[in-house]
Amino acid sequence: MHPISSPAPSAWRQRALVPVLVSLGMLVAIISSLGAPLIPTIAAVDHVSAADAQWSLTVTMLVGAVATPAMGRLGDGPHRRRVILTGLAVVLVGSLLAALPLGFACLVVGRALQGVGMGLVPLAIATARDSVPPERARSALSTLSLTTAAGVGVGYPVTGLLAESLGMYAGFWFAVIATAVALVTAAVVLPAPPPRPAHPMDYPGAVLLTLGMSGLLFSLTQGEQWGWGSPRLLVLAAVSVLLLAGWVLQELRCDHPLVDLRLVRDRTVFAAHLTTVMGGVGMYLLISLVTRYVQTPSSAGYGFGASVVVTGLILVPFSAGSLLAGRVVRVLVRNRPPVRMLPVSCLFSLAALLTFVFARNGLWEVFVTMGLAGLGVGVSFAVTPGLIVGGVPAHETGSAMSFNQVVKYIGYSSGSALSAVILQAAGTTGQGLPPESGYRTAGLVGCAVWAATAVVSYVLIRTGARGASVKAAGMEHRLRAADGGPGSDGADLVANTGAER
Repeated sequence: MHPISSPAPSAWRQRALVPVLVSLGMLVAIISSLGAPLIPTIAAVDHVSAADAQWSLTVTMLVGAVATPAMGRLGDGPHRRRVILTGLAVVLVGSLLAALPLGFACLVVGRALQGVGMGLVPLAIATARDSVPPERARSALSTLSLTTAAGVGVGYPVTGLLAESLGMYAGFWFAVIATAVALVTAAVVLPAPPPRPAHPMDYPGAVLLTLGMSGLLFSLTQGEQWGWGSPRLLVLAAVSVLLLAGWVLQELRCDHPLVDLRLVRDRTVFAAHLTTVMGGVGMYLLISLVTRYVQTPSSAGYGFGASVVVTGLILVPFSAGSLLAGRVVRVLVRNRPPVRMLPVSCLFSLAALLTFVFARNGLWEVFVTMGLAGLGVGVSFAVTPGLIVGGVPAHETGSAMSFNQVVKYIGYSSGSALSAVILQAAGTTGQGLPPESGYRTAGLVGCAVWAATAVVSYVLIRTGARGASVKAAGMEHRLRAADGGPGSDGADLVANTGAER
């Protein structure tokens, strides 16, 4: 499948295109890195509870869950360049709001606007697919697909160093500068997309998804304060569920839905989506727990009183494990169906949570925990795109991958909110820090989630592994033939399938 031809840009723009697209992926990593390590600092500076400060991370992922399919749909036709530049402008405004010391409410609004940036990576991949010469396309797409995973391990320490040296807002000013540079370079370098028909935007679907997810997450975070049996909490949760049910009906009857839910019927595809969403929950549940735990002063009876820089460095093994998993998967799937790797990814992640629950007396143990977590998430994210590609018609690949991005960000935001809820519930009124038992409880909840996901994914794939392997192999063959290369790995599949939008 060769890139669709588009007007040839000048030579220097062509050379600069891939670095500019990679910078968009790094920008997403920067936006993500401004979350978890800064939560205790945000709580102290803005005089809010840690549970409220958690919204500075949750709201970004929530907006990303809605922005990704919406921007993908808007960027399907002739307006992709305009959508990318508009998205960067929104992120710039959000970064500026977050960087100004105007209070916690302004910070949350800024972080919400930054969440729009989560939708930039699929558009960058699609641009590379259409505009990069065939001989460079494969390596460019692989680089783009790995950028955000690798960027987490770089972004967290850099953010921590800036916050410790120059204050909490320095990290957000860094985001302002990075976004401004990305906006200027993108405006100069990005080519016009190839001519394609523009499809109407599913605005009702976007509104229903936004309201439903926001309501559920808000009810989850307010449960301890309002009371889990309070009428207003139950009403809010019920209305949110009805809104999400309405979203499902809207997507099923819409000619050009925000997300085509009919593509989830395939067992292998459903297992891939399930592992993705639970991977998101487990990933941000663990990251939120670990970053808060290691920064807790030892005077509380636990914790290490680690600086924001050290907290950021703890995420380096996570990124390294994710990158290593991509290489390991490439070797393992040569002799066995890729779908069988889904339960394996769950077991790695379960091992990470078990390590956190029973062995967190030293920083080196926390580093091991994050390395195991990186392996688990990396294995899942490496095989999932290929499984989805092999389980849906070729012309529906974009919609299927869009849905996978939605469930991933839903998992991120849910895991972030869940960690705050459990820790808040474990504490007592007026207590500044949660007891250590709250971390144990949260870790055990994460273990239960991963164990259940491993069992369900195994049951789903047991009878369909042979068919999924045949379809995935057929798609891999087509991708190899299209790219002219002798082999492929999980990163290549991410890039190729994401670019189908």
